[in-house]
This record gives sequence, structure tokens and C-alpha cells, in this order.
Amino acid sequence: MAAPQPTAETRWRCTLCGNLTRFDVTRSTKAVEYVHLDLAGEPSTEERKVVSETIESVRCRWCNAVDQIELVDRPGASA
Repeated sequence: MAAPQPTAETRWRCTLCGNLTRFDVTRSTKAVEYVHLDLAGEPSTEERKVVSETIESVRCRWCNAVDQIELVDRPGASA
């Protein structure tokens, strides 16, 4: 089950310990990249467009709880 994505008005909060700032996020991303190879063959990505992205799981760094997050309002977010 995919985890909820924070928005400009919301952020994550661990429901077990209350953590608001430290999480390990596992995500799947599908992207199109423009890769430039220099004459020595060293690649560098010059453009990247994310086509789709899914957050698969979120683990709290404080209490190690997995997928125990909720979305809460950010401070100062307009209601």
C-alpha cells in the first residue's frame, strides 16, 4: 500500500512517537533523463523529468515504526 504524499499544506507525523522530522522513505520512480557523455565516456545527467513516483513505505527514524505515519497540517499553512 502506498504511503500518503505530503503537500504544501501538510507534513508527515509518526503516530507512535510524534516524530515530525526524520523518516526513511522507500520510493519507486519512473523518469526520463537526458544523459550527456563527455569524450572520455563519463556520463552526466543534464535533464531529468519524473514521469511517476510512488512512495512505497515510510519508516520513522526515532522509533523504527514502519508505515505508521499520518498527514498533519504544516505550521502556518492556510486552512
